[in-house]
Amino acid sequence: MGGLFSLWRQRVADNARRAVDAYQEELLEYRNLAAMPRVRSEMLDFAVFLRQRTVDLAADSAPFHVQDLDLMAAMGRQRGEKGLTLTAQRQVLLVHTRLTLREVYEAAGPNDIAATMHTLAWLAPAGLAAQGAYTRGWIEGQRRTLATAAQVRLLTVMLLAGDDSATDLARSLHMPVPDHVVATVVRVAGGSPGPDQAARDEFAGALLKTHWMPLSWPEPHEVVALIPSSPGGRQPAVERGLALARDVASMTGRPCAAGTAPGRVRAFGDAVALARQVSEVAPVRAVPRHAYTVTDVFAELGAARLAEVGQWLQVVAAQLDAGPDLVATLDAYYQHDMNRLDTAAALCIHPRTLDYRLTRVRDLTGLEAGSTRGVRVLSTAVARILAG
Repeated sequence: MGGLFSLWRQRVADNARRAVDAYQEELLEYRNLAAMPRVRSEMLDFAVFLRQRTVDLAADSAPFHVQDLDLMAAMGRQRGEKGLTLTAQRQVLLVHTRLTLREVYEAAGPNDIAATMHTLAWLAPAGLAAQGAYTRGWIEGQRRTLATAAQVRLLTVMLLAGDDSATDLARSLHMPVPDHVVATVVRVAGGSPGPDQAARDEFAGALLKTHWMPLSWPEPHEVVALIPSSPGGRQPAVERGLALARDVASMTGRPCAAGTAPGRVRAFGDAVALARQVSEVAPVRAVPRHAYTVTDVFAELGAARLAEVGQWLQVVAAQLDAGPDLVATLDAYYQHDMNRLDTAAALCIHPRTLDYRLTRVRDLTGLEAGSTRGVRVLSTAVARILAG
């Protein structure tokens, strides 16, 4: 194995300089850091150290020593304290992995097949250990500079990405990572720009006092939460999602809609994507009444994905606009399972007035509100109208 490792060792300094140049060229955050001579010098020293230890230990099939991992963690911590983002932290690990493999192949000669395979086998566990140490240090550095709400937001992003290091951050926050969740997306109505990230972190901090769970407010009009649940008992988690939506509506003073979907660890991102689709077709209300699931809005989801169906429902919606108050009447009617007396009471009108309005619906649309066909068409049309 001498040929590969001998040439690889000779090229350590050149490879280190090439690595630092690559970080500057490919990563904007590292470009800004390396613009400072002292920081660039530190980066170069660390790149030399890392490559020297990699060559020496790979040749002996030995793992990184504790002192090595501590130094890697210290560098990660330094980067975290300087505000290196999660995206940049992941990118630098990817670039380093790519460069390491390139360095091995460049040093390998025709007679180094066995040595190359040996090195690749060593790199997998050793590389994961090194990346884990660096990431743990980065998380610690982030914790020293980020407010609690920002740390929870970071945790949520890491969980959605299936990042194994999320457990370290969760542990430091005393927030267990569940195997099963009800992913909840609260959609905040309104077309204005909405609060900036600093304001959203402040709002999220207030929400966390009541709802201590992985929670993020990534966009002005969207709150994402991962509510712990059990596979056979999701209803309590759905109810917590409704309580969260009501608090968001109260906090922002805007109507909201909540969409939910069950999810398992390493697939939380898929659950959030589905919950987001549900929230986009669910009715927005000043005080949310329900945290919706796919079961609740499957017809609306189907209509949203078929342009022709959506256009047809718009025609029905336009007919209901002739009123008076037909959308609100049908909404209450279906909310109360088509019970005349309960619906009239909820609307504060006489049952005969309700009957008149339902007759008006039939005259305008040709559909009986209480018929099977009427329920299917009119309830979907009303939900689309209220979804905004």
